Amino acid sequence: MKRSRSFSLLFYLYLLVIVFATFSIVSMEARKTNIKKKLHKRHKGGHTRGSHSPCPVPAPQGSTFDVLAFGAKGNGVSDDSEALLAAWNGACKVAAATVKIPAQFKFLMKPVTLQGPCMPDLTLQIDGTLLAPSEASSWPQSSLFQWINFKWVQNFTIIGSGTVDGQGYNWWSSSEFYDMQKTYSKHIPSIKPTAIRFYSSNFVTVRDIRIINSPLCHLKFDNSKGIKVNNITISSPENSPNTDGIHLQNTQDVEIQRSIISTGDDCVSIQTGCSNVHVHHINCGPGHGISLGGLGKDKTSAACVSDITVEDISMKNTLFGARIKTWQGGIGMVKNVTFSRIQVYDVMYPIMIDQYYCDKEICKNHTSTVVISGVKFDQIHGTYGMQPVHLACSNSIPCTDVDLSDIQLSPSPKYRGLQQAVCWNSYGKSQGPLIPSSIDYCLRSGGGLIKRIARSHDRVCY
Repeated sequence: MKRSRSFSLLFYLYLLVIVFATFSIVSMEARKTNIKKKLHKRHKGGHTRGSHSPCPVPAPQGSTFDVLAFGAKGNGVSDDSEALLAAWNGACKVAAATVKIPAQFKFLMKPVTLQGPCMPDLTLQIDGTLLAPSEASSWPQSSLFQWINFKWVQNFTIIGSGTVDGQGYNWWSSSEFYDMQKTYSKHIPSIKPTAIRFYSSNFVTVRDIRIINSPLCHLKFDNSKGIKVNNITISSPENSPNTDGIHLQNTQDVEIQRSIISTGDDCVSIQTGCSNVHVHHINCGPGHGISLGGLGKDKTSAACVSDITVEDISMKNTLFGARIKTWQGGIGMVKNVTFSRIQVYDVMYPIMIDQYYCDKEICKNHTSTVVISGVKFDQIHGTYGMQPVHLACSNSIPCTDVDLSDIQLSPSPKYRGLQQAVCWNSYGKSQGPLIPSSIDYCLRSGGGLIKRIARSHDRVCY
């Protein structure tokens, strides 16, 4: 009896194992079939509920693109411009990338355009030396306007301990330059390349580098905004004509600070279309000082400049100090300009407004003018060579709201200049101390009608 019961129990256990095994096999086959269906559905482009696409691989951040790795020789003789272009094109596609010009190498560069838009926070780090072609005649006609041209870049920085050398000596030599120009065209006798030019670029920082010996302007910004220039050195010999240090045109929201500029022309030139410009803590000279203009040449468009502050400047051996210059016959408006805390050493004309600017021996007289209103000269001290103050305003529309305060200028022993301030058709107020005393009689008072006429010209620009 016991044996029969044991047999029955074993039989049921055996049957149970067979049933469980069969169920497992059926379930596994069903699962395989279901997976195959899902894979087939995905292959056709469909997605099952709750499925996910593969995660995208993030782009590399902060990569360095060394021009040597792109074929640059760095010997100062071979043309390395293609290597720079290749490095730029690679870095342009990567956020926070750096194009590196390494130290202890010299890179000869033909004229090149480095173009955006690029990924944000791109940096060009110049620790070595960039050399322009030394022979003016070797430049292609299509590249006479600039050497290194940045176009359509945003959130971009140039930084480094290196040098950008325009090698402009042959451009300044009249015989070499004019022989070269005859080869190209008699109609462009004055075109020379700018060393570094930014066109239509926003939120650009240039700091720490050195720019020397440009054929024309050293650093130029056109149609740009959000510009910061800090701690750079710019230099070219006194016999280098028209070599502005920093040149601004149609550019807004600019800060230029803590830099040393010595050139054959303006340390800083502020041209038409500029507004909200702050220039401070600059050592300027020799050269032509800091200038607004010349504005209104050829009456091609309205010359409009506003909200300019120039302060904490040292000028040595410059032709001019704080200057506004306009062409006769121009149209437009200059307003809200302040020059303050400027120390001058042997500057020929420390304070100047010239509305009769002419770069020829004789210029035709015109009645229309670029209107000047709201200009302040404050705390300008030091020595001058020719005249302490020269305000020559238009016959037709005088300068208005011109302030002269705390002007203390004495003639330099080297030049023994005139004590007399020269002023014409300028309205405003003066406040002491004023040295020499002739400055106190420089400005006319009143002029309510004149001010209304001047304000009526605002609509040309604003």
